[in-house]
Amino acid sequence: MQITANDPKRISWLNVDKNSHFPIQNIPFGVFITKDDIITIGTRIGDYAIDLGALHQLGYFDGIPLTDDIFLQDTLNDFIADGRKTWRLVRNRIAEIFDTRNGALRDNPVHKDKVIFRMEDVEMQLPVAIGDYTDFYSSIEHATNVGTMFRDPNNALLPNWLHIPVGYHGRSSSIIPSGIPIHRPQGQTIPADSDTPVFGPSKLVDFELETAFITTAANHLGEPIPVNEAEEYIFGMVVFNDWSARDIQKWEYVPLGPFLAKNFASSISPWIVTLDALEPYRCAGPEPLKPQLEYLQYTGDKSFDIKLEVAIQPENGTPTTVAKSNFKYMYWNMSQQLAHHTVNGCPVNSGDMMGSGTISGKTPDSYGSMLELSWRGEKPVKLNDGTERKFINDNDTVIMTGYCDNGVTKIGFGEVSTKLLPVWKK
Repeated sequence: MQITANDPKRISWLNVDKNSHFPIQNIPFGVFITKDDIITIGTRIGDYAIDLGALHQLGYFDGIPLTDDIFLQDTLNDFIADGRKTWRLVRNRIAEIFDTRNGALRDNPVHKDKVIFRMEDVEMQLPVAIGDYTDFYSSIEHATNVGTMFRDPNNALLPNWLHIPVGYHGRSSSIIPSGIPIHRPQGQTIPADSDTPVFGPSKLVDFELETAFITTAANHLGEPIPVNEAEEYIFGMVVFNDWSARDIQKWEYVPLGPFLAKNFASSISPWIVTLDALEPYRCAGPEPLKPQLEYLQYTGDKSFDIKLEVAIQPENGTPTTVAKSNFKYMYWNMSQQLAHHTVNGCPVNSGDMMGSGTISGKTPDSYGSMLELSWRGEKPVKLNDGTERKFINDNDTVIMTGYCDNGVTKIGFGEVSTKLLPVWKK
C-alpha cells in the first residue's frame, strides 16, 4: 500500500510554519486532554492538535475498518495493535482530510470546532501504556568512551559488544512525558578512598540522549521475529531522555547492572512519529567491524537520518545547546535489536518500548551525556550565562529535540523538556 501521506508536494489548509516539526507529511500520534477535560487520541499539524476521536465520530474515517471507540481511549495501545495496514490507512486519510484541495472539513465550521484545537489549549499525556521497557547500549562511540574512562582504553569494548546488541530489561512505571519535572534521586554511593557506602542525594545526575521505539503485538511465546521482518512490528519512535545517577550506578551495577541509578525517571517526547513518516529519511548505518551471526544479518538500509540536539537551561536563564548527534550513528539498528530481543522466543506486546541507548558521535560536541561531554567532570561544559556544568544542577531543565531534513521535507519529534528539582522533601 502506497504511503500517500508522505507526498512532499502536499500542502495543508492549516497554517504551518516552514520550520515546524509537524507539517502535513508527519502526522504523528499522541494522547491529549482538551480544555473541556476530554481525553482523546490525536495527531498534530503545525501548532494544531487534532481530535481523532471526534473526527471518527463525524464519519471522516468511513471505509476504514475501525472500531467505534478506537480513538476514544486514553492510550494508543489498541490502535497500535491493529497493525501497520491500519496505521497507514489512517495516516493517508488524515493527509487527505487536511490537504488544501479538500474542503470537506475546512469548510464546515461546526465540525472544525469539534476537531481542531490550538496546542496551547491541550495537555499532552503519555501516549501508550508501557507494559515492558528494554534499554539497549548500541552506540559504539558511547560504549568506547565509557570503556575508555573506566577500563583499559585499548580494550574499551567488552568482548561481546561487537557480536550482540547489549541491553537490559528496565522498569516502565517512571517513564513520563515531556513537561513533568523530576526530583534528584537518592541512593547509596561509595565515597573515594572508602569501602563503606553512604546514603544521600546523587551528586552526578546525568541525561542520556536516546531515541526509543514502540512495538505492536508481534509474536507468541517461543516465536522469534526475523530481522528483515522486524519493522512490520515497530509503530514509531520518540526522543528519549534516559536519566542516570552516575555515582549511584558506579556502586550498584555489579553484578546485575543498573537499578536505582536508572529507575527514578525517563522522559519521552509525547508525539510518536511513525516509521512510515520516517521513510524518506532512511539511510545506511555503520559497517560491521566483525562478522555478525546470521540472525542479525539484514538487507537494505535500516537506519534513519535523525538529527538530535540537547540543551541545558538554568533556572531563569536561556538554553545552551551542549550536544548535537544523529541516530544514524547507531551501530546496532532497531531491526537487529528487536530480532535479538525475541530470538529466544520472548513475546513483544503492543505499547512495549525499547530505548536505543545513549547516542554519541565521533566528535566531543556530539557526545550524548554529560559523563562524556565533561569527561567525568574533568572538562566542565560552559553555558551561555557563564556558569559551568560537570553534571546537571538542581533546577536545570534539559531539553532534547530531534528532526529529519532531507532538503525537500522536514519532520520532527518536537521536544522532551524536563526540569530537575531538588531531592524530595515532605
